Amino acid sequence: MSVTTGLDALLKDPVKHLGSQAVALVTNHTGVTRNLESDLDAFHASPGIDLVAAFGPEHGARGDVQDALGVESGVDGYTGLPVYSLYGDRLKPTPETLDGVDAMVFDIQDCGARFYTYVSTLTYCMEAAEENGVSMVVLDRPNPVNGETVEGNILEPGYESFIGLHPIPVRHGLTMGELASFINRSIGCDLTVVEMTGWDRGTWFDETGLPWVQPSPNLPTLDTATVYPGTCLFEGVNASEGRGTTKPFEYLGAPWIDGREWASTLNALALPGVGFRTCFFTPTFWQHRGESCGGVQVHVTDRHSFRPVETGIHLLRTLMNLHPSRFGFNEPTYEKRRHFDLLAGTDRLRLSLLEGVPVKEIVASWETGLERFKDERSSHLLYREGSR
Repeated sequence: MSVTTGLDALLKDPVKHLGSQAVALVTNHTGVTRNLESDLDAFHASPGIDLVAAFGPEHGARGDVQDALGVESGVDGYTGLPVYSLYGDRLKPTPETLDGVDAMVFDIQDCGARFYTYVSTLTYCMEAAEENGVSMVVLDRPNPVNGETVEGNILEPGYESFIGLHPIPVRHGLTMGELASFINRSIGCDLTVVEMTGWDRGTWFDETGLPWVQPSPNLPTLDTATVYPGTCLFEGVNASEGRGTTKPFEYLGAPWIDGREWASTLNALALPGVGFRTCFFTPTFWQHRGESCGGVQVHVTDRHSFRPVETGIHLLRTLMNLHPSRFGFNEPTYEKRRHFDLLAGTDRLRLSLLEGVPVKEIVASWETGLERFKDERSSHLLYREGSR
């Protein structure tokens, strides 16, 4: 399969898509052509594009900033253009940074999970575009974990944050262009999506023929992206989610965990498409930094039957049962609410786990919301169903 991204489609005929507009590019290191050229460099070099500024999301426009660290505004060393940060004191383009800009072009690779912050950056750029009379152009890229499977609960009102702004499930099955269309229902900006060619909804990233560029420092591989919608929930508890190791979100553990017992308990559940290996690791940063941890590695054996969110809840439930006196949900720190609840988009999941509600019942409770979401998203789908 050979997929052409929105970026490569635009570069073939930039005047067709942009005319003579002055452009600000919202991008990071994932904005590359099929030949691995940065979109920022390609735009700057193109005689058909009037690039006047750039904006960088979490991790920066060149992708050199670690998780949760503020990004500074400055001047790009290669192009000499101003680069404005959208992660830190300012999350949204201001009228001053959009002065002289006719169109914002957004080109960032998503990972397919609701709590990935690039979706929020897209939202705030669309709001700024509408407020400042600027057009919005989204260059589409694949959903790396396919565009057919949706999973998880719908974010509830009152739990909106930078890691989840919209009433969508954890695994939404949309591309960035489709998300933009879905989000634009409540914004109404002048939106254009430059579509991909050659991609269908059943396609995983390694089937596209495109080069994989890790979307963020702690999402190094497609294997990581596959488990991330479920294991990211471990950010909200007192165990390590594997940050500071070579297998973030695949390694899970803590100094007080008996990894052999945990792996045995999980494997006895015979969850679809996944197995668990006892492992030991010492994170170099974040939770349990410098401490030897026992735990498990999540091994996906069949990505088509694997359900990461449901698996993540089984991981939490078994760990709670095995270590009831040691396991805990982290106290509120971010926006005065528990990080776990913001990730989950509700407090119901945490309370259900504490109350001992069976995982099967928790998963079943999502169905009504998922069916409503599927119906709502149907008019925003740009690509056909997969043939597999």
